[in-house]
Order: sequence, then C-alpha cells, then structure tokens
Amino acid sequence: MTLRPLTRAESRSIDASAAALGLPTTLLMENAGRGAADWLRTRLDMPRLELARAPRVLVACGPGNNGGDGAVVARHLDGQGVQVEVAWSASPAQLRGDAAFQHAVLHASGITQTFYPTAPWSRFEESLARADWVVDALLGTGLARPVEGLFADAIQALEEARKPVLALDIPSGLDADTGLPLGRDLHATATATFAARKVGFENPAAAAYLGEVFVVDLGLPLCILWPFLSPADVLPTAFNVP
Repeated sequence: MTLRPLTRAESRSIDASAAALGLPTTLLMENAGRGAADWLRTRLDMPRLELARAPRVLVACGPGNNGGDGAVVARHLDGQGVQVEVAWSASPAQLRGDAAFQHAVLHASGITQTFYPTAPWSRFEESLARADWVVDALLGTGLARPVEGLFADAIQALEEARKPVLALDIPSGLDADTGLPLGRDLHATATATFAARKVGFENPAAAAYLGEVFVVDLGLPLCILWPFLSPADVLPTAFNVP
C-alpha cells in the first residue's frame, strides 16, 4: 500500500501513534536504517574477500533521531564489509535519546566515530575525500528554521566534495512542507524517505535536491497508516463498501 505525501506534523503524529501502541522508537529506527543500508549496499562495488579494497562510506550524523538512523545504517554497512566512518556534529554528551543509544552500540562495536565539536575540521575533510559515498543523517523533517553553525559548515563541505550522497528521510536543510532549502541546500543523489514521501517533495523545485526517491517501509500497522493511505489504496471495510 502507498501512503499519500505527509506534512511535518503528520510525520510526527505517526511517531506518536506508534509510541502509543508500545512500538519502541528504536524498532522504527532499525527498520528505517536497515532499509536505507540495503539500498546503498546494492550501489557499492564489493570485491569478494578483499577488505582492503572495500568501499568507504562516511555517515554524517546529527544529534537527533536522524543521526540515530544514520548510526543504524553505519552498523548494517559495517556488518556487510563496508569501511564505515561516522561523523557526529555533536559531542557524546549532546546526543539525545535514541541517537545516544545508537552511538553507544557503535562504540561497543568498535566502529570509528568522530565528534566534530572537538575534533579538527580537517579530519572531516580528509574522511570526506576518502569516501566513495556519503550518508546524510544530519537534519531530518523536523527542521523549520534556517540552518546555521556546524550543520551549515557540514552541508557546504558535502556540496563542495561532490560525492554521491544518500539522504535519510530528507536532504539536510530542505523544508519538509515546502520543498525549499532553509539557508543551506544539499543536492542528494538519492533520498531514502521513511514511511511516505513528504508534501514538500511535490514541489517541482525540490527534485534537484532529492535525486532518486524511494520509500522505506517502517513496519507500521494499518491502524496507524489508515488515515494517510493514498485514495487508490483505501480498502473496503464493513463500513466502506463500494
């Protein structure tokens, strides 16, 4: 089934409804990250038994849930033999909720993580130069004000590097409701959007930032999805029979 495009507020309401059912946010994050990682894995050149030649992926993570999604992508790629580095735009103490949990899992797994409030910026630029792909997990659909500070610097660096970019849920800096950039713009190669496309994606101007868009299923039950079904997918029920 296909969901119609969602507004920022509707995306949040789906998360709230899942929580009300007792679905852990870490479960939804796992489904989101695994789906994005599976797509990227098919785009990487993976020589058999030649780890020295394994592709390199830099995952740029913000301190919120979008960063947590990125950490899940990093873990799945690591498990498939990809050389992964994770660049956090916050210190460990600044990570929130599920992002902090996912960071702890990566730390215990020995996956390389760097925190750019304290690490030299030149190290980020070096990691970016080595990368074959970049995963953009800096800012999600909740963004509603102009991008600034370290986030703006990271987006600019990603743009200037001209590496292929997989954006998680939405390219960082793009407004989910209007499809227009909020001060900084990131042109993604592809966007793995979660549960459904966003309303802003329907703006023709957004196409240049989104690249190829594919929807990742989060495993949500129909009772949550029903209000957002595309008209073509509304199913007959005892109260709705043609």
